Amino acid sequence: MKVCLIKTSSMGDVIHTLPSLTDAQNKIPNLQIDWVVEPAFAEIPHWHSAVKKVIPFAFRVWRKRLLSQETLQQWSSFKQQLQQEHYDVVIDAQGLLKSAFFATRLAKGEKHGYDHHSIREPIATLFYDKRHAISYQQHAVERIRQLFAQSLGYSLPDALGDYAIARHFTSLAKEQENLTAYSPYLIAIHATTRADKHWQENSWSELFEHCIHSGLEIRLPWGNQKEFERATRLAELSEKIKVLPKLSLTELAEQIANAQVVISVDTGLSHLTAALDKPNIILYGATDPNLIGAYGKNQHYLQAQGMENISVQKVWEKLVGIQG
Repeated sequence: MKVCLIKTSSMGDVIHTLPSLTDAQNKIPNLQIDWVVEPAFAEIPHWHSAVKKVIPFAFRVWRKRLLSQETLQQWSSFKQQLQQEHYDVVIDAQGLLKSAFFATRLAKGEKHGYDHHSIREPIATLFYDKRHAISYQQHAVERIRQLFAQSLGYSLPDALGDYAIARHFTSLAKEQENLTAYSPYLIAIHATTRADKHWQENSWSELFEHCIHSGLEIRLPWGNQKEFERATRLAELSEKIKVLPKLSLTELAEQIANAQVVISVDTGLSHLTAALDKPNIILYGATDPNLIGAYGKNQHYLQAQGMENISVQKVWEKLVGIQG
């Protein structure tokens, strides 16, 4: 069976879609999925064995320069790739007007999506052949799993969703471990886009002192100049704290897969950590994790009314408990 999946962004939403692919792959022999996604997240679909082709959908860039020659060429290439195949099923898991009009509508095949009670932008349902009622009162992963099951005609498994990407990075990490000296380390995902999701730098520093005394090396990823400067300030505490170089998503996934544990704020990389089945302590002071929190094995939530109310002591106690 050939399926076209429309799930363009964001990082967490793209990662949340992976368990649905695993469900479908386990139920449908010879399943092949082509995935329409924003270029910034195009590495992620390649990690799953059900994905045959990734079709870049650079809508965020195109809308800023609609009439440029480059945009027109990229749009033409996108349509050509999208319409090369006639799909058995086209699934719009994004549920927005832009995904429905600029992607789902153009794909060849029976088009499926959420019904008007289950979707963020109900006008998108005009472009679907079949519409499915999926309750909002559940985690985003489970909503997409149900959408796939109803669209493709199988019973949803009772088990926790399986991202099915950890083994790829674990095997690669083992190969690297044989080549380099290995010491246990912690990944601290300290950066996020919203100011109210940040944990204070002095709290990170105090926590790092505990970690260093326990023998853990600390590695700090970053994505932009401001995040790099924060990581550099935090690394001044000890030579045991290392600022990672600028990494691709795949390279960062390799770092996370080989870590002993991760501590993170609420951000897309916390969802990547969950997808890799890595123990993760996630700090929620501005958001509710029940519907959109990190989904998977070994995910530990610490919640408070405001990030400033998450104490270093509570994080350290949780970390000690995980390490045994």
